Amino acid sequence: MSDTLLKGKRGIIFGALDEQSIAWQVAEKCHQHGASFVLSNAPVALRMGQIQSLGEKVNASVIAADATNMDDLEALFQKSVDTLGGKIDFILHSIGMGINVRKNKPYTDLNYDWLQKSLDISAISFHRIMQTALKKDMLADGASILALSYIAAQRVFPDYSEMAEAKALLESFARSFGYHLGAQKGIRVNTISQSPTKTTAGSGIKGFDDFFDYADKMSPLGNASADSCADFCVAMFSDLTRMITMQNLYHDGGFSSMGMNPAVLPEL
Repeated sequence: MSDTLLKGKRGIIFGALDEQSIAWQVAEKCHQHGASFVLSNAPVALRMGQIQSLGEKVNASVIAADATNMDDLEALFQKSVDTLGGKIDFILHSIGMGINVRKNKPYTDLNYDWLQKSLDISAISFHRIMQTALKKDMLADGASILALSYIAAQRVFPDYSEMAEAKALLESFARSFGYHLGAQKGIRVNTISQSPTKTTAGSGIKGFDDFFDYADKMSPLGNASADSCADFCVAMFSDLTRMITMQNLYHDGGFSSMGMNPAVLPEL
């Protein structure tokens, strides 16, 4: 791909925390391809991570915003447009937290207050972002919006717990809001269902290492890396994919199409 694939495009990337984050990799690739953008995460994440160093590396402003807070989002979009000098051409939603998972509550005994908070952070925030941007008229015609998902939205992965519901809701918002944004402004909205990836968040799921190895063996191409996911995001932000919308796109080395791979049989 050309290193000017995103030249002149302005964006917002949510969720970069550290070098293991997919959003971090996306930011680096977008910078390489000529985009200008701002980085955003919750205030607590800004204190915990290294996002300020990423901002310096890619020449991006870092703006704190709680994606579950409408006032924060309105301020973020206004600051972003002012900083970048125009409306937003692309957005990456890479936000997720399963509170029951973190607190080791089994799926059959969920704390519903925690569940509601998990859904708000991991999925409803995506709707909030799009609704705020639309109401404030902050999106450029033909913009591209992406959110990162996982195949547990369609299939059972027991240890993924409440996050499966969060990802299913996330994908539903992409389809439903994708219609409205497409019809009104020619804007596309998609989700990318990524391979298990050794991020800070993913590695905290019970049995992650074993499943990572299993998925790698099951997938004809092996697991897709965070770096290759970043390349895919760049392609989806570019004008080359201007007619793709309301889709959940598997970026998983073929895992989602497999039934059984003989490579895993000896271990079984």
